[in-house]
Amino acid sequence: MLTRRHIRIKVMQSAYSFSHRENSKLEDELKFFEASVAQSFDLYFSLLGLIKSLMDFTSEQLKTYEELGSQKIKYQHLKTFSENKVLQLIQHHPILEKKLNSKKAIKWDLEFVFLKELLDKITSEDMFVDYQKKSKHTWDDDLKWFEKCFKNHIATSDYLYDYLEDQNITWIDDLPLVNTFFSKILKQLRSDQAEQLPFPEFIKSGEDFQFGRELLEKTLSNDEKLELELEGKTPNWEADRIAILDRVILKIAITELLYFPNIPAKVTLNEYLEIAKDYSTPNSNTFVNGVLDKLVREFKEENRMNKSGRGLL
Repeated sequence: MLTRRHIRIKVMQSAYSFSHRENSKLEDELKFFEASVAQSFDLYFSLLGLIKSLMDFTSEQLKTYEELGSQKIKYQHLKTFSENKVLQLIQHHPILEKKLNSKKAIKWDLEFVFLKELLDKITSEDMFVDYQKKSKHTWDDDLKWFEKCFKNHIATSDYLYDYLEDQNITWIDDLPLVNTFFSKILKQLRSDQAEQLPFPEFIKSGEDFQFGRELLEKTLSNDEKLELELEGKTPNWEADRIAILDRVILKIAITELLYFPNIPAKVTLNEYLEIAKDYSTPNSNTFVNGVLDKLVREFKEENRMNKSGRGLL
């Protein structure tokens, strides 16, 4: 589920945290990094849990209306929503409930107000009204509507964003990744293949996690050496004018250039330029680009970038 760029972002977050804390210990930061990666998977399950809870809430609302003898026209929108085959697959998936009970997923059933407001918003939109007009829906009809619903209402929910920010400091950076991952899953779902709903697990021995852990460990362990690498490379910038995050990004990039022979220099430069653009100051992209260009030229001249394999420089 996680990409190498997302792993690099988590390394950046951990290294930045390390630089701000007094008496920071490497082992503590490595534990924070591991927890941050693992919690990305918890967020994915929390997102699935939100969809299931929304369906469970709708079922409870329908049951209440029926017990009260309300006119069907008053709750027809809830019935249409509850009969969506894609949502039903998620709600009644034989594995999902067990996973949710075993994970540190959010208990959305306690967020009654949010579920009600989200359901009201979804079912009052013109897109849903048009969807509801059709008397019978195929799997493709249901899937097409829910893809748009997820994109327009769930993935972009301000309440969801704020709530997740309060729950876990790293989830805000994880949310776009998880949303994109789930959107891709939706496009592949088939009505007769419930097993296509994946349940990715955090694997400590996984290659990407091990790459990130090694990158973080080497960056923090070699901090003094990395500071020396930056000396004289920023003649137009005083040390106190360089954003702390820019220094962190540069140190991680240098570590990757010098200590990871299998990663092409161009990949490293592109990755950290994009990270600087997304996470640091408006001028960071230009600044980081200039410094890294100088460093790469210097490392090549001094034969210090020992990249193995064709085309890695």
